[in-house]
Amino acid sequence: MTGASPVVISMGDPAGIGPEIILKAWSQRRSGAFTFVCVGAAEVLRASARQLDLPPPVEINSLAEANSAFGTGLPVLAAPLRLEVPAIAGRPAARNAACVKACIEAAVGLCLSGESSALVTAPIAKSVMYEAGFSFPGHTEFLAELTRDHGVDGPRGPAMMLAGGGLRVVLTSIHEPLAQAVAGLSAPRIEHMARLTHAALRQDFGIAQPRLALAGLNPHAGEGGSLGREEIEIINPAAARLRAEGIAITDALPPDTMFHAEARAGYDAAICLYHDQGLIPVKTLDFHGGVNITLGLPIVRTSPDHGTAFDIAGRGLARADSLLAALDAAAEIAGHRA
Repeated sequence: MTGASPVVISMGDPAGIGPEIILKAWSQRRSGAFTFVCVGAAEVLRASARQLDLPPPVEINSLAEANSAFGTGLPVLAAPLRLEVPAIAGRPAARNAACVKACIEAAVGLCLSGESSALVTAPIAKSVMYEAGFSFPGHTEFLAELTRDHGVDGPRGPAMMLAGGGLRVVLTSIHEPLAQAVAGLSAPRIEHMARLTHAALRQDFGIAQPRLALAGLNPHAGEGGSLGREEIEIINPAAARLRAEGIAITDALPPDTMFHAEARAGYDAAICLYHDQGLIPVKTLDFHGGVNITLGLPIVRTSPDHGTAFDIAGRGLARADSLLAALDAAAEIAGHRA
């Protein structure tokens, strides 16, 4: 193991596939280039390790013990709160939501203190969290709140980047109904997300001169106004102002022709205007290995690009591909920031 600060993983919902894929990731990377630690319920991880026939996790008291423990078993820093009811795979319990939330808060604290170099979040079930009073649309917005009193080097996020199959997309709207995302489309929002993406590509990915592609909203990017005027009145004027600032960004491109291999070679990231416009091409290119990256935070945060998969939890079927990619991305970004 290197001497770098370990990456920390929040366990996610204990009834989902999080514990399983975290252990599988450790099994595949136990002799890798960097160390990672899970903040979670040790009893859940022990049970999952037994089922997977893997060594039991190693409970540690501080991240300083992580490097020495990593070769023996997955290092686990105990959850700040105990589970209120036993975790049963595939059967989420709202009474355990407080423990899930506390794991995220503790992991963020470790990153803010510098004890950890990056955070990877295993999936949570937002519907279950809502039952317990969780008031945020998702992980991304919660992390923004937890870090809001800490400064960032560049434009403030959060922004959601999805990466996979050689494609990076950034969304100007995240967890919003489509009608709301379209109604909220504005030049200031596009410009902010483009500036944030430009800064992140330089700081987090080491790209000296980032190239951005901007998706249109309407079919054929409005076709000169005959299929909608958002491109003429909002999107292209925003792009022109960005270019005047020195940011290399296209005018609105037809969304149906900007994601094939030849088109992707012309840019480093695409700015997309609503959730599915960006996620469909990423998941088509790399369904199992996509990564969710949060831009514009004072900490490094990535996550696998999938949910809790309660339908297969506890059956040993879950693939760790996306979590492994999220770990690699977190370590890479942390290295660039360092």
